[in-house]
Amino acid sequence: MFPLPPPMRAALDVAHEAGVAGEVPVGAAVVLDGTIVAVAANAPRTLNDPTAHAEMRAIRLAAEKLGRDRLDGCDLWVTLEPCAMCAGAIAHARIARLYFGAADSKGGAVEHGPRFFGQPTCHHRPEVYAGIGEGEAAALLHGFFAPKR
Repeated sequence: MFPLPPPMRAALDVAHEAGVAGEVPVGAAVVLDGTIVAVAANAPRTLNDPTAHAEMRAIRLAAEKLGRDRLDGCDLWVTLEPCAMCAGAIAHARIARLYFGAADSKGGAVEHGPRFFGQPTCHHRPEVYAGIGEGEAAALLHGFFAPKR
């Protein structure tokens, strides 16, 4: 087995930390020119903010750090297939490539549900690469939700 790329490893590490803190364990990292510029985890409960998904937080941090509203040339690595809200933010931020781990048949909007980037009204479509770190990402989610069921 090959080691995970550093951005996915970073996203999985913060996802684990989020799960320990009681948040749904999802993490994201934004990369520019091979350098991680932002890493964030889910924090809706902690921040009392329903938009505080890992992707949204990582995009906001990267935009602030880079001093621009569009993240042209940036890649987003996330442990779970993005929802419709996050897919919209990815398109508006002009993320070049999206890498995600576990598929989300219920809430995902990239390969499931509305398939956001395939809609004719979507004005920017990143390249999408699924299944990177899928086993570990899915295990984090299953481990988090199993005791709650």
